[in-house]
This record gives sequence, C-alpha cells and structure tokens, in this order.
Amino acid sequence: MKRRDFNKKLILGTSALTFSGFDMATLFNDNELRASDFGESFDWGCAAAAFQTEGAWKIDGKGLSIWDDFTHQKGKVHSGQNAEIACDFYHRYTTDLDLLKGMNFGNFRFSLAWSRLLPDGVGKVNQKGLDYYHRLMDACLERGVTPWVTLYHWDLPLALHEKGGWTNRDMLGWFSEFTDLATRSFGDRVRNWMVLNEPAAFVGHGYGSGYHAPGEKSVKKFIQATHHAVLCQAVGGRVIRANISDPHIGTTFSCSEVTPLQEGRDNKAAKTYDALYNRLFIEPSLGLGYPIEDLAAIKPITKYMKAGDEERMKFDFDFIGIQNYFRIVVKRSLFPPVLWAKEVMPEKRGVETNSMGFEIFPKGIYTMLKKFSSYEGVKKIVVTENGLSLDENMVDGQVNDDRRVQFFKDYLTNTLKAKNEGVPVEGYFVWSLTDNFEWSEGYDPRFGLVFINYKNQERTVKKSGHWWKDFLTK
Repeated sequence: MKRRDFNKKLILGTSALTFSGFDMATLFNDNELRASDFGESFDWGCAAAAFQTEGAWKIDGKGLSIWDDFTHQKGKVHSGQNAEIACDFYHRYTTDLDLLKGMNFGNFRFSLAWSRLLPDGVGKVNQKGLDYYHRLMDACLERGVTPWVTLYHWDLPLALHEKGGWTNRDMLGWFSEFTDLATRSFGDRVRNWMVLNEPAAFVGHGYGSGYHAPGEKSVKKFIQATHHAVLCQAVGGRVIRANISDPHIGTTFSCSEVTPLQEGRDNKAAKTYDALYNRLFIEPSLGLGYPIEDLAAIKPITKYMKAGDEERMKFDFDFIGIQNYFRIVVKRSLFPPVLWAKEVMPEKRGVETNSMGFEIFPKGIYTMLKKFSSYEGVKKIVVTENGLSLDENMVDGQVNDDRRVQFFKDYLTNTLKAKNEGVPVEGYFVWSLTDNFEWSEGYDPRFGLVFINYKNQERTVKKSGHWWKDFLTK
C-alpha cells in the first residue's frame, strides 16, 4: 500500500503464543550495539494506543469516539475495515504483557480511551472503564513493568465532537475534567504521564485534510483546533502536577527532518514545512509563541487568542517525547497556495520506503534529537515512538522481519550518537508491541514485534521481537 500524499490534501498546504524458532546467535553480533551502551537508567519500552488495540468498542459502558464513528463511514478506511475488535487487547492484555515482559522490556506506554471512562466526554463516570484500567495497571506492576500513560491518543468522545470538539474553547474545561478523573483515579499507580499524542497529526489530518477523524476540511477549524490543543497540553500538565506527588510529565510530538530538494532555491519551502510539522506545538509550550514568521498561514490564530493565553500555553514539561518515522523533502511550488511549498514524494526520489510509502531515513532521528535538545527548556527527551511498517505474513510459523531488525539497529545507532554528543535522551519506546489497527490504513501495515492473526487473534513473536529480547540482555 502506498502512502497517501497527505500534503496535497492538507488545507494548509485466550491466544496461542509463540516465543521460539530463531537461533539467537544469528540475531546478535558481539561487535554490534548493546543496550548497556545507553546507560543503566535508560528506559526501554513498547508503545500502544487504546483505539488501535483494545476493541470492545461498545461493551461495559463505553461511549462512542470519533474514530468509532469515522471507521463506520463508507470510504474512510482501507477496505472498509474497523476497530470493533482490533487486537482484542481489552480481553487479552495479560497475554500481551507476558509477551512484552518475555522480550525483556521494562516499560509499557498505552493510552486511556476517554469515552471508556466518560462515555459522554464529561459528567457521568463509567465505573467499569475505571475498573478495566485499574486491572491493566495492576497487571503491569505485577510483572515488574512500569506503566506510562498517554491521556489523549486521538479518540475524542463523539458527544464532544458534536459540540465542536477541538474547535470549541470549552475543550479546556472538558479536557481538564478528563485529566482530573484520570490522575485522581490512577495517580497511585502511575508516575509517568504524557498529555497529548502527536497534536500536529490529529489536528492536521482531523481538521485540515479530513484524512483522519473527525474528517473536517477547514483552514479555520484547523487553526482553532491548533490553539485549543496547545492550551490543553499545558492545562493537562498543570492538572497532573496538582494531583500527583512527584509526577514525571511529558507530551509527545511527531517530527521529521525537512530537507530542501535544492539548496537555496527551496530553503524557504523547507522552513515553512519545518514550522508546520516540527515547531507549531512545542514552541508555544516553551514561551516562544507560534512560528508565524515562518508559517504565515497560521497568522489568523491570533483572532482566537484571549488575554493571558500566551502564559496559559506555557508548561514546564519534565520530558518531551519525540516520534520519528520518515524524512520530508520539499520544493517551492505555486500549489498549494498559502504554503507555497510541496513535498517531493519518496517514490519520485527512488529511496527506500516502508509499506506505507514513508522514506526510511535513520539519520533523521539524530537530526531531530539534536534539534529538539537545542531548545532552552527541554530538559529531557524520550523517543516515545519509532518503528517500521511492513507487509508481512507468517511462513512455517515464523515472521522473518530482517528489515525491521536492521531498521532498529540503524535508528538506535543514530540515537546513541546523539546521546553521546550530549543530547539528554533517556528512553526509547518501540512502536509497536503488536500489530494493530493503523487508523485510515486499516490492518495492512504491520508495525508490531508480535504478529497478530486477526482471524483467530493468535500471537507470534517476530524475529525482531527475538532480537530485542537478546539486545536488552546485553
């Protein structure tokens, strides 16, 4: 499956387990990278998201989310697929946590489904939802796995969308109520919190291109949603800090190295894309305001700012999560207007890509670690997502994903290079623990260390999972 040209669309421009079958000597060379190279305190983990894995979409009192609605609309998801069952993590979480622990990971990042806790987004609490996450967190702790919780990973309650969702400034109160409930309920079990997952993605594709839920296509709504998301990442941070003793608070950003196709001629286009993809959400949190000078398209955002908002946007995060998958190469262009820049797609450049058409570019994670660490106020960085999608099948009961093994070696080498040069990167989370529902792309792209047979929900650890098991003992 080829990647969609997102930027042309953007308006602003009980299961069977398998844990054997590979000769570990073939997976690791004693001269290669070792986990110990990163230091004893470095956090290694796997990541997942509620909507992509849990399933159980209408049971035990859960309300509908915008993604429940979106995936049941004709033509929105590849092959008409949906996440009603997904990976059935809701019922099989102990199995998956056993697999995670079996690969020697000590940390698990997951999100809370807002509408499972508050079916209408606010108001009445769903006790069965609270009970589920208590069981999940207890299961982590019983296995010696540290839970890292993401508050918002894209699945806004549908009832709130019907009131305007992220375009409505009331979101600040709604999000505060959700965060307050989550932190008061689980703060005794969880120290590590992330406020938002990739706001540039859920705002850009949700309100700009319409490619993701809720499927809006509007410059105005994109700008409104951007401002309210910026405010909410600070609001969420303040609620966490108020409710939990000694919390470890972060938020996560998707980021990509942006390269001009031709030096000089296309530099301005690259600067515009960098402002849109890499700077738009972190800089306001650091007190730098919006990068309007390099992204004129968002100048109207000032119309939605109220007195005191510049202070409200700021929050002193304990860490910043970066999530890196690909590089973007751009050139100047008369289309789309406002951006005056256009991405040169990977297939036209003849570069190696993943199964979604994204360029595989290991140096990019080094560049982005250096970039984000250069901001005064960024004290610590965690790679909260990094991984490779492949089109895969089991052969003789095994999944030989050698490309993914090499991917991790290359990206970890660049991460270590940045760390050795002084970047305060202190953790790395694989995306993802298992194959899962990849949003509008459905089930075809597989990112997991664990292969899922979606017909019977059987789990099989891939070669890459065995590689990680060995790597984390070195």
